Amino acid sequence: MFFWNRIEMQKIISIAGSVISVAVSVWLFAYIWEHGTQTVQAGNWKAPFGIIFVADTLSATLVLLTAISGLAVASFSSASVVAARLRFGYFPIFHFLLLGLNGAFLTGDIFNLYVWFEIIIISSFVLITLGGEKAQVEGAVKYFTLNILASTIFLTAIAVLYGLTGALNMADLSVKVAAIENRGLVELTALLFLIAFGTKAAAFPLYFWLPASYHTPPSAVSAIFAGLLTKVGVYALIRVFTLIFVGDAFLYNIISVMAILTLFSGGLGALVQNNLRKVFSYLIICHIGYMIAGLGLFTEVAIAGTIFYLIHDIVVKTNLFMVSGLMYRIRGTNSVQAMGGLYKDYPKLSLLIAIPLFSLVGIPPLSGFWPKISLLKAGFTAQQWWLVGAIIFASLITLFIIAKVWAGVVWKDKPKIEVKSNFRYFANLSDLKKTQMIAPIVFLSLVSLYIGFGAEHIQQLSSRIATELMDNQQYVDAVLHKVQNIK
Repeated sequence: MFFWNRIEMQKIISIAGSVISVAVSVWLFAYIWEHGTQTVQAGNWKAPFGIIFVADTLSATLVLLTAISGLAVASFSSASVVAARLRFGYFPIFHFLLLGLNGAFLTGDIFNLYVWFEIIIISSFVLITLGGEKAQVEGAVKYFTLNILASTIFLTAIAVLYGLTGALNMADLSVKVAAIENRGLVELTALLFLIAFGTKAAAFPLYFWLPASYHTPPSAVSAIFAGLLTKVGVYALIRVFTLIFVGDAFLYNIISVMAILTLFSGGLGALVQNNLRKVFSYLIICHIGYMIAGLGLFTEVAIAGTIFYLIHDIVVKTNLFMVSGLMYRIRGTNSVQAMGGLYKDYPKLSLLIAIPLFSLVGIPPLSGFWPKISLLKAGFTAQQWWLVGAIIFASLITLFIIAKVWAGVVWKDKPKIEVKSNFRYFANLSDLKKTQMIAPIVFLSLVSLYIGFGAEHIQQLSSRIATELMDNQQYVDAVLHKVQNIK
């Protein structure tokens, strides 16, 4: 912000800061892995009275993934976002968004989770409208309206929960909610949280704000939105329904039904789209269904599958929207029908693009394959045949859609279309800008390959997180009884 009129300096600071963020996140993850859950008390007020930050294995993992995605998008932004948008504070707002995401993942206070959500909404609303084009403003109105509605419901749920328990600390709530005798009122409060977080995660039925808005801003903005914004909603669902509202079969059945309908509606929505970014937007919705399906099954194997899929999806979806931005630079259009001939013109780029595309499908041994095994296994064990069928349907429909995109964009001949006269095509960019656009796609593709080919390590991580979530006493003890301050 101190270099408001010096765009090149902002780019350097943004990328350098993102590199430092990755380094700190790696250190935090390694520390948590070795020493267990850590806490920080704001103002040194002991829990449950003060504001607290809690880093368990799940939080540390998501902070690391936020840093990795943030670094990739910071580099991609420096080459792909036009200077006119950069001059209106793009990079400061981008990093405020990352700030909000990190805060949401690390907070141990339910009201401060709401505060961090609001920081995310404000930052994302600025990013989605930056440039002021008609399509952006239209998409932003839908985005903002539904998210503000979800925030209002979220705040109402917090008020009811505070009225019931007199507490806001999530570990303290875990203990006090379990002791409430009026379980009907607890279920009603839980449903309010489910509606609020389900809307933010773009789960059925309140998902339509996402495909109406994610294709409108620059592809760099869509990339960070696709990778992380809906996932913070999924994270909130996981945290609340494994820590505060635990063991209610009625609630988990509702979540399972939401998962089934999300898988179907997202897949069918993607099937009829021609705009590449709209295709990917509906696939975001479809694949949210995988993650909440694991939560609905609520077994350790299912939760491990959810966490594995969450890790895979953050990386792949961020990468796919950067790929769509690269495709737009090459062809000057987002229409799948108007593209084509990519392999003939750019064979190496085509092979690079194949990695996130087919990782998304889950072709073995790529990253999307392994978490589905855990989810299907959990579904068969629980005899949830509708859920198993929905997971298989979503996998097949994703395969069909990606095959259609691959054939239309890469294999078929390039159609004759009118070339934009004032558009800076990829071929006309400087070597530095080309590198800044391709390098982050290579970087995230390598991360995806590691997740796929090193699946045993990700499975070990996912299983540890699932164990911690299913036995939440460790989290409660770390916050309420064995408080350790990070020095």
